[in-house]
Amino acid sequence: MATAQLDSDSAQSPNDAITSESSTARPLATLSPERLGMPFDRRLLLATFTSFSCGSMLGYLNTSRLASLRFRAENAHRLPISQPGWYLYHKSKNYYKLKHGITAGLRSGVFLAAWTSIFFVVEESLDVFRGTWRAGRTIGEMEGVSELDIDKVNTGVEKSRDFLSSVVAGMVTGGLWSAWNKFPVLTAARTIRMGLFAGLGYGVAQDALTWARGKTGGVVNDAESWIYRGAKNRRQADDNSTELEQKEQEKQE
Repeated sequence: MATAQLDSDSAQSPNDAITSESSTARPLATLSPERLGMPFDRRLLLATFTSFSCGSMLGYLNTSRLASLRFRAENAHRLPISQPGWYLYHKSKNYYKLKHGITAGLRSGVFLAAWTSIFFVVEESLDVFRGTWRAGRTIGEMEGVSELDIDKVNTGVEKSRDFLSSVVAGMVTGGLWSAWNKFPVLTAARTIRMGLFAGLGYGVAQDALTWARGKTGGVVNDAESWIYRGAKNRRQADDNSTELEQKEQEKQE
C-alpha cells in the first residue's frame, strides 16, 4: 500500500507540483515598479559606469589629439631627417599623447560620472518625496517616513515614478551646473532650459518603456519577477522529482 501511494506521488507531473506549490505558497509582497526595471542602486551603478566610460573615452580622444598637435608644433623646428629619427619621433609623440590623454580622460570620466549621479539621486529623491507626500506626509504635521503606512508609501512612490521627476531633476542639475561654472543669468537660464528638455526626453522614454513592459507582462510588481519565480519553481519541481526517485530506489532495495 505504501508502494502504491509512493507511485501515485511520483506520477505527479512537474506542472502539478508547481501549481500545488503556488497555491500553498505565501503571496509575495507587492513593490512599486522601478525605473528601467532596475532598483535604484543598480541603476545608479550602471549610469555611473556608462557615463565614466563615455567621459573617459571622449576626454582621451580630444586631449590626445590636441597633445599630438602640440607635440608637432613644439618640435617643428627639429624634425628628424633619418628613418630611425622618425621612429623615435613618433614613439615620443605617442608617449606624449598617452601621458596627457589618459590623465585628462580619467578626469573627464570622473567629472561626468559625478554629475550623472547627481541627476539620478535627485530624480530618485523626488520620487520618494512625492510618494511620501501622496501617503499623507504634510508640512503641518511633518510626519516621519517611519510613521506612515508602508503600503501607502509604496503605492505613492509607484504613482510618482513619471517624467515629472525627471524634468525637475534635469532642471536642478542644469542649475547646479550653472552655479558651479558661475554662468551669467542668460546662460544659466539657457542651461536650465536644456536640462528641462533633456529630463523631459529621458522621462518620457522611461514612461514609454514602462508602458511597453506592462503590455508584455514584464513589469516587476512582486518581490521577485516572473522569470525568477518560474526558474525557482522549476528547480523545486526537479528537486522534488529527484527526492521521490531516491525514495523509490530505497524502497525497492
